[in-house]
Amino acid sequence: MMLEIRDVKKKFEDQPVLEGISLDVEKGDVVAILGPSGSGKTTFLRCLNFLERADAGTMVFDGDRVDLHTATRQEVVRVRRKTAFVFQNYNLFLNKTVLQNVTLGLTAGAGMRKAEAEDIAVKALRKVGMAERLRSYPSQLSGGQQQRVAIARAIASDPEIIYFDEPTSALDPELIGEVLTVMRRLAEEGMTMLIVTHEMDFARNVSNKVLFMEGGRVIESGSSRDFFENPRTDRSKEFIRAIRTRDAQGK
Repeated sequence: MMLEIRDVKKKFEDQPVLEGISLDVEKGDVVAILGPSGSGKTTFLRCLNFLERADAGTMVFDGDRVDLHTATRQEVVRVRRKTAFVFQNYNLFLNKTVLQNVTLGLTAGAGMRKAEAEDIAVKALRKVGMAERLRSYPSQLSGGQQQRVAIARAIASDPEIIYFDEPTSALDPELIGEVLTVMRRLAEEGMTMLIVTHEMDFARNVSNKVLFMEGGRVIESGSSRDFFENPRTDRSKEFIRAIRTRDAQGK
């Protein structure tokens, strides 16, 4: 098992947000984290990468056990070196070019030589279809292009896992497809990914596991096929039914 997550808990003031979330992730898994807004999906993902500090919970990553509440700075750095995070709103540096945005983590963060970092960055940008925009600034790009640069930045660090926090939710509908195409390609190449998403077709057709959350709890988890074709809980069935109704009305 690449990643074992156990009993993650988090409160904001006195409000429970995560109430004991557990998940097993194997190498090559694409896990879709689903649920209504406010269910704790993003908080869970942020706790795994220490963007939020969990109140309780453990992670075993490649056999290395880390307490999510008491992890030291060295442990946090060790985990982050194995992961990458793609944010909803891109988080690109507006005063830096596409190439600089991708190389910065390699040179400043990993101490890599500029020439080597640029070579890796160009390959990553080529993979997401952005190699022709190396000298462009984020303001000169569409939302979909900016998100593809953010994905290139993630894969340039050669992570074992990429966390995606609703990577298409800030995009206009016509730009969503170009980002999902890149993510689908990464899945086909065997990249391990945890994805908070409202894109149900993508979750159904690309992910192999689903974690369905509501109210800070896991309502159902298991294979994507079982979740979408034979949901076990009444709440899951209601969720699937609402998706099908929404999709039918959209056609």
